[in-house]
Amino acid sequence: MMDEIKSKKENYEMNDDQKNTEKPIDLEFLRHSGEICTMLASMDLPKKVECINLVRDMIHEVSPFKSEPVDLIRWVPVDGVKANDYNPNSVAPPEMELLRHSINHDGYTQPVVTWMDDDSREVIDGFHRTRVCKELDDVNARVHGYLPVVTIKDDCSERSDRMASTIRHNRARGKHRVDSMSEIVLELKKRNWSDKRVAKELGMDEDEILRLCQVSGLSDLFDDADFTNSWEIGIFDDLYSGEDLFDSVEPQESGQRIYHTWDKWECFDSGFYGSAPPKGMTKDECEQKYCEMLSDKDRFKGNLARVIDEWPNSCEHYLSNDKMNRIAWLGQASMAIDCGIPACFRGGYNLLTDEQKDVADNMALDTLNVWLVRNDRPALSAEDANSKTKANIY
Repeated sequence: MMDEIKSKKENYEMNDDQKNTEKPIDLEFLRHSGEICTMLASMDLPKKVECINLVRDMIHEVSPFKSEPVDLIRWVPVDGVKANDYNPNSVAPPEMELLRHSINHDGYTQPVVTWMDDDSREVIDGFHRTRVCKELDDVNARVHGYLPVVTIKDDCSERSDRMASTIRHNRARGKHRVDSMSEIVLELKKRNWSDKRVAKELGMDEDEILRLCQVSGLSDLFDDADFTNSWEIGIFDDLYSGEDLFDSVEPQESGQRIYHTWDKWECFDSGFYGSAPPKGMTKDECEQKYCEMLSDKDRFKGNLARVIDEWPNSCEHYLSNDKMNRIAWLGQASMAIDCGIPACFRGGYNLLTDEQKDVADNMALDTLNVWLVRNDRPALSAEDANSKTKANIY
């Protein structure tokens, strides 16, 4: 490097005629560059890497390409780079060996894309390049335990944004696992990304999103013809509404509608949205258990009280919505909080007698009114509740 800088310096120390035809690089700049390289050459490895990164940081600050992550490649200790827990790409052992050979033969030709969180880095793209460096001694020794990385923009720090970035990198190369992709789409939906936003950010069309939802089993929640006349809620419209939902408050006729994102819904963690029976149970057994719970007044009343006491976010999100069947939601939430039976087995409501249905409806209405009054909202009469319920069921 020093010989190269010296050669360039000599080439630029030319006669006036050549200086006029070819504008020389500032000779003072070359002199300082040579001094920096001399200083670096005398340092031990950790200090040298630290200073090289520092110089690159300083150059990056004045670079016309500052907005591009690839403009700043740093060498960082590979042990400080952690894998993400959602990578949808997979490499079989033969391909891993080829990657090892490629890196040994050609070197690292692409940096690992990372996200910086305080003092740790998480891989966005380059999971297997990171693995090769961590797990294969020959590669690790050749790069002295360091990994070349770039850092994505600060505005991509949300988990959902990082997941989308990982998928974009993998899809651009045509490599991703369908099952893991479906899990990521499901998580983005949990975070209230609309189909339109998922399609835009991941480079998909809406049909592909639906197919991925089918892989995850999520689509079962939207195709439930067997239960169309049994305490239908209408709550799943939020998932495919085409609008992004965030924690927010919006005006509504009967008061303010409160929104919470899926990751804050206690009902989600309880299994409310599951599409299969709990382990060891059949569909018929789930419906029978649901019927038994609804017909047991003390048990049902206790579960209703638990829902409005223990699920504040879920209750705010759903019970503040006067456009849905809140009585039905309370009934199904009571079953989920009682023993984890998902709402898709709500057909158990149809196993009740008409008298038992009326009793269950009135108990749920009483609990709804407790929540409404507790939250400074007007209570509902049975007539108002029945009107809204029928409008949502049929």
